[in-house]
Amino acid sequence: MFKRVLLFVASFLFFFSSSPAFAALDYGKQSLIGADFSSTDLKAATFYLSDLQGANFSGSDLQGASFFDAKLQDADLSNTNMKDVTMDSAILDGANLSNSVLEGAFAYNAKFENVLIDGADFTDALLSNDAKTKLCDMANGTNSNTKRKTIETLECY
Repeated sequence: MFKRVLLFVASFLFFFSSSPAFAALDYGKQSLIGADFSSTDLKAATFYLSDLQGANFSGSDLQGASFFDAKLQDADLSNTNMKDVTMDSAILDGANLSNSVLEGAFAYNAKFENVLIDGADFTDALLSNDAKTKLCDMANGTNSNTKRKTIETLECY
Protein backbone atom coordinates (compact mmCIF):
# COMPACT_ATOMS: atom_id res chain seq x y z
CA MET A 1 0.00 0.00 0.00
CA PHE A 2 2.79 2.42 0.90
CA LYS A 3 4.48 1.76 -2.47
CA ARG A 4 1.26 2.57 -4.33
CA VAL A 5 0.86 5.86 -2.48
CA LEU A 6 4.50 6.71 -3.10
CA LEU A 7 4.14 5.85 -6.80
CA PHE A 8 1.00 7.99 -7.03
CA VAL A 9 2.69 10.96 -5.36
CA ALA A 10 5.77 10.61 -7.60
CA SER A 11 3.58 10.45 -10.72
CA PHE A 12 1.59 13.46 -9.56
CA LEU A 13 4.73 15.52 -8.92
CA PHE A 14 6.28 14.52 -12.25
CA PHE A 15 3.16 15.50 -14.18
CA PHE A 16 2.84 18.94 -12.60
CA SER A 17 6.54 19.72 -12.59
CA SER A 18 6.78 18.99 -16.33
CA SER A 19 3.89 21.28 -17.27
CA PRO A 20 4.48 25.03 -17.69
CA ALA A 21 3.98 26.96 -14.50
CA PHE A 22 2.36 29.95 -16.20
CA ALA A 23 0.47 28.66 -19.22
CA ALA A 24 -1.59 31.31 -20.98
CA LEU A 25 -5.30 31.20 -20.29
CA ASP A 26 -7.62 30.32 -23.17
CA TYR A 27 -11.06 31.94 -23.13
CA GLY A 28 -11.54 31.60 -26.89
CA LYS A 29 -15.00 31.16 -28.42
CA GLN A 30 -16.83 31.74 -25.13
CA SER A 31 -19.74 33.89 -24.05
CA LEU A 32 -18.39 35.98 -21.17
CA ILE A 33 -20.95 38.77 -21.13
CA GLY A 34 -20.46 40.97 -18.06
CA ALA A 35 -17.51 38.88 -16.77
CA ASP A 36 -15.32 40.52 -14.11
CA PHE A 37 -11.61 40.25 -14.95
CA SER A 38 -10.70 43.47 -13.12
CA SER A 39 -7.16 43.73 -11.69
CA THR A 40 -6.19 40.31 -13.06
CA ASP A 41 -2.95 39.07 -14.62
CA LEU A 42 -4.08 37.96 -18.08
CA LYS A 43 -0.76 38.18 -19.94
CA ALA A 44 -0.99 36.35 -23.27
CA ALA A 45 -4.56 35.19 -22.56
CA THR A 46 -6.68 34.28 -25.57
CA PHE A 47 -10.15 35.74 -26.04
CA TYR A 48 -10.51 35.20 -29.80
CA LEU A 49 -14.10 35.08 -31.09
CA SER A 50 -15.42 35.63 -27.54
CA ASP A 51 -18.46 37.68 -26.58
CA LEU A 52 -17.18 40.06 -23.89
CA GLN A 53 -19.95 42.64 -23.92
CA GLY A 54 -19.89 44.67 -20.72
CA ALA A 55 -16.88 42.73 -19.38
CA ASN A 56 -14.70 44.49 -16.80
CA PHE A 57 -10.95 44.33 -17.42
CA SER A 58 -10.10 47.56 -15.58
CA GLY A 59 -6.64 47.57 -14.04
CA SER A 60 -5.66 44.23 -15.63
CA ASP A 61 -2.40 43.22 -17.25
CA LEU A 62 -3.38 42.08 -20.76
CA GLN A 63 0.07 42.32 -22.35
CA GLY A 64 0.24 40.08 -25.42
CA ALA A 65 -3.40 38.95 -25.11
CA SER A 66 -5.47 38.12 -28.19
CA PHE A 67 -8.90 39.66 -28.72
CA PHE A 68 -9.09 38.65 -32.39
CA ASP A 69 -12.67 39.14 -33.63
CA ALA A 70 -13.94 39.57 -30.03
CA LYS A 71 -17.06 41.54 -29.17
CA LEU A 72 -16.02 44.14 -26.60
CA GLN A 73 -19.07 46.42 -26.68
CA ASP A 74 -19.29 48.50 -23.51
CA ALA A 75 -16.28 46.66 -22.02
CA ASP A 76 -14.20 48.46 -19.38
CA LEU A 77 -10.56 48.31 -20.47
CA SER A 78 -9.52 51.38 -18.50
CA ASN A 79 -6.12 51.49 -16.79
CA THR A 80 -4.96 48.29 -18.48
CA ASN A 81 -1.61 47.22 -19.86
CA MET A 82 -2.47 46.23 -23.43
CA LYS A 83 1.03 46.28 -24.88
CA ASP A 84 1.34 44.05 -27.95
CA VAL A 85 -2.35 43.03 -27.81
CA THR A 86 -4.02 41.64 -30.92
CA MET A 87 -7.44 43.22 -31.43
CA ASP A 88 -7.80 42.73 -35.17
CA SER A 89 -11.48 42.65 -36.19
CA ALA A 90 -12.55 43.32 -32.59
CA ILE A 91 -15.71 45.36 -32.02
CA LEU A 92 -15.14 48.03 -29.37
CA ASP A 93 -18.40 50.00 -29.59
CA GLY A 94 -18.77 51.94 -26.34
CA ALA A 95 -15.59 50.47 -24.81
CA ASN A 96 -13.64 52.43 -22.19
CA LEU A 97 -9.91 52.53 -23.04
CA SER A 98 -9.14 55.50 -20.77
CA ASN A 99 -5.56 55.57 -19.48
CA SER A 100 -4.73 52.23 -21.12
CA VAL A 101 -1.38 51.49 -22.72
CA LEU A 102 -1.91 50.00 -26.19
CA GLU A 103 1.72 50.29 -27.25
CA GLY A 104 2.46 48.02 -30.21
CA ALA A 105 -1.15 46.77 -30.37
CA PHE A 106 -2.37 45.23 -33.62
CA ALA A 107 -5.85 46.61 -34.22
CA TYR A 108 -5.92 47.24 -37.97
CA ASN A 109 -9.49 46.10 -38.58
CA ALA A 110 -10.86 46.89 -35.12
CA LYS A 111 -14.10 48.87 -34.95
CA PHE A 112 -13.78 51.87 -32.62
CA GLU A 113 -17.24 53.45 -32.16
CA ASN A 114 -18.19 55.70 -29.23
CA VAL A 115 -15.03 54.70 -27.32
CA LEU A 116 -13.47 56.60 -24.43
CA ILE A 117 -9.75 57.09 -25.01
CA ASP A 118 -8.82 59.89 -22.58
CA GLY A 119 -5.18 59.32 -21.67
CA ALA A 120 -4.81 56.16 -23.78
CA ASP A 121 -1.34 55.52 -25.21
CA PHE A 122 -1.40 54.21 -28.82
CA THR A 123 2.38 54.40 -29.41
CA ASP A 124 3.29 52.18 -32.40
CA ALA A 125 -0.23 50.67 -32.53
CA LEU A 126 -1.22 49.42 -35.98
CA LEU A 127 -4.55 51.04 -36.85
CA SER A 128 -6.37 51.61 -40.13
CA ASN A 129 -6.36 55.18 -41.43
CA ASP A 130 -10.13 55.41 -40.85
CA ALA A 131 -9.84 54.29 -37.24
CA LYS A 132 -6.90 56.61 -36.64
CA THR A 133 -8.82 59.59 -38.06
CA LYS A 134 -11.83 58.77 -35.88
CA LEU A 135 -9.66 58.39 -32.75
CA CYS A 136 -7.74 61.59 -33.48
CA ASP A 137 -11.03 63.51 -33.43
CA MET A 138 -11.61 62.45 -29.82
CA ALA A 139 -7.98 62.25 -28.59
CA ASN A 140 -7.54 63.92 -25.22
CA GLY A 141 -5.42 63.62 -22.11
CA THR A 142 -2.09 62.19 -21.03
CA ASN A 143 -1.42 58.63 -19.91
CA SER A 144 -0.56 58.56 -16.21
CA ASN A 145 1.94 55.68 -16.63
CA THR A 146 3.83 56.61 -19.80
CA LYS A 147 3.28 60.41 -19.50
CA ARG A 148 2.51 60.48 -23.25
CA LYS A 149 -0.32 62.56 -24.73
CA THR A 150 -2.97 60.52 -26.54
CA ILE A 151 -3.01 62.88 -29.52
CA GLU A 152 0.76 62.50 -29.95
CA THR A 153 0.76 58.70 -29.62
CA LEU A 154 -1.83 58.54 -32.42
CA GLU A 155 0.39 60.86 -34.48
CA CYS A 156 -2.54 63.16 -35.21
CA TYR A 157 -1.20 65.83 -37.56
